[in-house]
Amino acid sequence: MIQDQIRAAMSNIEASGHDQSISEGTKATTTVTPSSRALSADLQIASDPALNEDGALAFLKRNDLSAEVIDRLAKNINAVKSRKVRIALVAHPHTPRHISVPLARQLYTFDLMKVGLAPAVAADVKVAVDDVLIARLPAITIGERLTLARRASGRVAAALLLTGKIAGPAGSEITKKAAGTLDPETRVLKTALENPRLTDALLMSTILRPTASAALVHAVANHAKWSRRVEIQCALLRTQYLSLAKALAFSAEIPQSQLREILDSSRLPESIKLQVLKQRSRT
Repeated sequence: MIQDQIRAAMSNIEASGHDQSISEGTKATTTVTPSSRALSADLQIASDPALNEDGALAFLKRNDLSAEVIDRLAKNINAVKSRKVRIALVAHPHTPRHISVPLARQLYTFDLMKVGLAPAVAADVKVAVDDVLIARLPAITIGERLTLARRASGRVAAALLLTGKIAGPAGSEITKKAAGTLDPETRVLKTALENPRLTDALLMSTILRPTASAALVHAVANHAKWSRRVEIQCALLRTQYLSLAKALAFSAEIPQSQLREILDSSRLPESIKLQVLKQRSRT
């Protein structure tokens, strides 16, 4: 179907009289280049009110579409009624940001997740898509948050570590359920920590935020992978909720001069800081 529309558009262009024009009684030939012909055909297809979902999706598979053509297609009311067409528009590498970002806000949560992970999507559009997802986190269901924690981008996984926080008293390392089945929020937290796209840098910046919970610090400090990373250990030593036992363990391999610098900016209770320094002075 899309091929028929292209052929029809080309025929209309060739018959439109662009090849020649009369000026001041002198016949002059106007050259129509193949590229300008192709652009005109694309613009005609993009604005065609008869363009249906299948035709629009086939059209958007072309990576050579210009921003001008995509802008025209985004204004085609009949075409953009389709959810699939809106997804394809947001994901197209040449879609201008002023089109992709507003369209992204209209997508469903899991459609956003898929767009944000698509390799062809521009980096700045991925950031915008993640921002839309992160803004929705407080309003979506636990089931959706679990899926995002498992499969979404690292930025979304890091944001999920801060949602539904389970705060305890200073220095506490308990969750809502110290034993038995994990509560849903803790399941989201633990699932996000297993997200393969979560990086050291994202996790460090997350646990250093004032809104990071005791449950998050506890989970990271006891995590089989993250607790072994020196950079993560240093970040945990700057937090408020790390236990004395973990503080002593993590500080054991850190040079003393660096350790003092870390503790100077740490939010740990003074009693724990003193114990850590005292232990290091003995070694």
